Amino acid sequence: MARANSYTAADITVLEGIDAVRKRPGMYIGGTGADGLHHLVWEIVDNACDEAQNGHASTVIVTLHKDGETVTVEDNGRGIPVDKHPTQKRSALEVILTTLHAGGKFGNESYETAGGLHGVGASAVNALSSKLEARVRRDGKEWVQEYRRGRPKGPVQAEGPARGTGTKITFTPDRDIFEDAAQLDPERILARLEVKAFLHAGVKITFKDQANDATHTLEHEGGIKDYLGVLISRNEAQRIVEPSFTVDRDIEGVKLDLAVAWTDAPREKVLSYVNGISTEDGGTHEQGFRDALAKAVRSFIDTHGLQPRGVQLVAEDLREGVFAILSIRMREPQFQGQTKGRLNNPELKGAIDGGVRPLLEQWLHENRSVGEQIVARATQAARARIASRQAEVHVRRKSATSGRLNLPGKLADCSATDPDECELFIVEGQSAGGSAKSARDRRTQAVLPLRGKVLNTEQAGLKKVLENEELSNVVLALGCGIGDDFRLDRLRYHRVILMMDADSDGHHIATLLLTFFYRYMTELVERGHVFLALPPLYRIVVGKQTWWAVDEADRKHILAELPHRSKPEITRFKGLGEMPAQTLFETTMDPANRRLLQVTLEDPVITHNTIVDLMGKDPAPRYRFIVDTADKVEAEALDV
Repeated sequence: MARANSYTAADITVLEGIDAVRKRPGMYIGGTGADGLHHLVWEIVDNACDEAQNGHASTVIVTLHKDGETVTVEDNGRGIPVDKHPTQKRSALEVILTTLHAGGKFGNESYETAGGLHGVGASAVNALSSKLEARVRRDGKEWVQEYRRGRPKGPVQAEGPARGTGTKITFTPDRDIFEDAAQLDPERILARLEVKAFLHAGVKITFKDQANDATHTLEHEGGIKDYLGVLISRNEAQRIVEPSFTVDRDIEGVKLDLAVAWTDAPREKVLSYVNGISTEDGGTHEQGFRDALAKAVRSFIDTHGLQPRGVQLVAEDLREGVFAILSIRMREPQFQGQTKGRLNNPELKGAIDGGVRPLLEQWLHENRSVGEQIVARATQAARARIASRQAEVHVRRKSATSGRLNLPGKLADCSATDPDECELFIVEGQSAGGSAKSARDRRTQAVLPLRGKVLNTEQAGLKKVLENEELSNVVLALGCGIGDDFRLDRLRYHRVILMMDADSDGHHIATLLLTFFYRYMTELVERGHVFLALPPLYRIVVGKQTWWAVDEADRKHILAELPHRSKPEITRFKGLGEMPAQTLFETTMDPANRRLLQVTLEDPVITHNTIVDLMGKDPAPRYRFIVDTADKVEAEALDV
């Protein structure tokens, strides 16, 4: 047993400089996975962009080398100082790259605004790199210094004359730190640099992807106004009003760049940036904008007597469908953590509210027809919200009066109550539902049959979704609510399995349900609770052996692997309903033998665009998809 007085000053370990970074990298870059690995690139790129946003650089070149690991970031800015620091007695370059909280961004006149504020970024990258080389052009010379795991190999050396000025940092992440992270993703880097080019209008950013022998030049004179148009186009959202509302001016010492559009999207989307840094978790600047928007629209409604009868508009109704990009530049931002995900400056909320609101009010009054369309959009959102809440209240009241959960009559529930044990099979048709109910493990497996094809929720509002009996049964069975009322902690089954026939109709129904989950229960998909069952389409029997093929390609593969003289007996199932219950359990429902596909969201933009193309109101994208892929479909795979 340890003595009470065994904890003394000798037990206190002091980690200084790079040792602290290497011991606890998560404190400085957020973690040692893929996000942390890429954060090294962001830190050095942000430093180059700080030179650009202060008018000292016009080009930034980022190179991903052929090894997929090493990165070079070069700018034509002033160049990091290389002369001796007055108190550190070392080159300023070495001080910046080896000392935490050292840099030119602590309130002096070197930078008016900057994304790098803590003096930690460059030194953290150096500490977490197996090697780093810094090259600086200034004073007519090129200076170079090399490091290994944050420690200099020698002093700064001049390597002959050089024209112009600038800084070039080349580093290789240390795999002792990032041992579990995959290689750097060129597409992720390119996407980040494209955003930087929009935020720093007029700055030319070049990405040289040597790993894929590709070069991308990014330059956007239109800034965030062009960025807003690109994002709306990529998200396939439809603008409901023209023109967009924009602001580009100084407000109480803060340079504000704002672009706002109203779309038919089911919820608001605000992307915010501070000094070129993405504040993904929002902050006081975002809240100030949201307050300003709601107050301005409400003032417009009151002035023109547009308050809808019988509907009380709340702030979330007034902002529904808003797509906005907010970029501010300021001298002393207070970020939450080194990764700068949230802005905490309390004075920003009131400043942006007070600065944006009168401008937006004036714009609405000058564009009255536009304002009326915005009010109509908000009214539609309010009615959908009220209908959703009423449906939720109705369900709760019925549950309270009955003394039990209000579950659909078609649901064959399981006896287990731990959601982690339970799984819900959603099946098409009463016949398949009957087979599944007979086949299931009654303790852990519930079955909900659907009647025919469900509503296409990409082309319907929330009110129609709630009125649809089949989707309403799904919502009641899951128990976690829908839309803004969704609560993952109320989910009754941690595996929601779509079990449809292995034909085109079955695929279509599964797609309709996936669209519904993605649009109205997004977190259900994001957290990995949705699965696709893979029931067999063919049974192949040779002698006493049986194989199950999930599709035509699988059937051909199995047949190709059989001995040459085999005489297989092939049965094609018309649907799950004609399968014997025991066969359905063994092939599709038994956890020991079944095959499931987990549905995940890897890229939200690609997912959104795909759903809009396949399920949206515009038939043109579907036509293009059919034309482009028709030659890839085998005749045997068609259900005609």
